[in-house]
Amino acid sequence: MTSTSTPPGLARFNALEEHAAFTALHEACASTAWAKRLLAARPYATPEALYAASDAAMAQLTAQDLAEAMADHPPIGRPKPGDPTSAREQRGMAGASDALKTEMLELNLAYQEKFGHVFLICATGRTGEQMRDAVRERIGNTPEREREIVRTELGKINRIRLARLVEED
Repeated sequence: MTSTSTPPGLARFNALEEHAAFTALHEACASTAWAKRLLAARPYATPEALYAASDAAMAQLTAQDLAEAMADHPPIGRPKPGDPTSAREQRGMAGASDALKTEMLELNLAYQEKFGHVFLICATGRTGEQMRDAVRERIGNTPEREREIVRTELGKINRIRLARLVEED
């Protein structure tokens, strides 16, 4: 493959009818504003161009847009039943002890009480203990600081999900 050719998965995404492309993007991130910004910039020559557009769109999301994006994320330790993406991303909690699962439930509830939304972290590749430690650390943040951390974590999640979308053959 030459550097000027578009990978097959990305070419497929670029060729999707607008509604189908929006649906695919909305599955990656529930923010309508984010998906519309990415749609408006199609076609993408490289996956990196798509990721850069995603990052730029993420930076522009309002607090309401972020809330919309987060509403689709289940709490850590409780992946959506029947959702392989959720289960894969939260794999680090799958083998956690009952004590750790109970502690994560309590921490999730305390976090949600303070911030009004689920604790959001890019869980891919993290252990249950690492996620617990992160929620313990972040629960002390101000709402403004936490919103920016959530924006960063959501951006990481979106990149992973977009990679799956465009790199599949």
